[in-house]
Amino acid sequence: MKRDYNQPAAEVYHRGMVPWYTGTMLGDQELLIERVQTGVRMEKRLLKVLKAFAEYHDMTLGDLLEGIVLHAFDGKTAFSTASLERIQELKRFYDLKLDSSASHRLKEIKAKAAAKRVGAKH
Repeated sequence: MKRDYNQPAAEVYHRGMVPWYTGTMLGDQELLIERVQTGVRMEKRLLKVLKAFAEYHDMTLGDLLEGIVLHAFDGKTAFSTASLERIQELKRFYDLKLDSSASHRLKEIKAKAAAKRVGAKH
């Protein structure tokens, strides 16, 4: 059963539903997996929105990202209309103005990091 990400997890659990992407369940069949720790870099405000969305649904960031990626690999959206509205609220809160059109145009600011390193040497 697919979890409605517009409801806080406590309400979902109350009705006996198990949240999706908690790791190893697909219907009645267990899927054994091996997870690895990764050190990905991501735009700061985008990460804040993702963390807040995961927290709202009482799930880990890793579980949320797995769900998003698995849906994307199938050419499907991972979010309901209400979830997309919640994401828009979080984007406004964290001043995230990026959308999918920005995905191949992002360039990291290097000067700020370099200035911090130079200041640390003195």
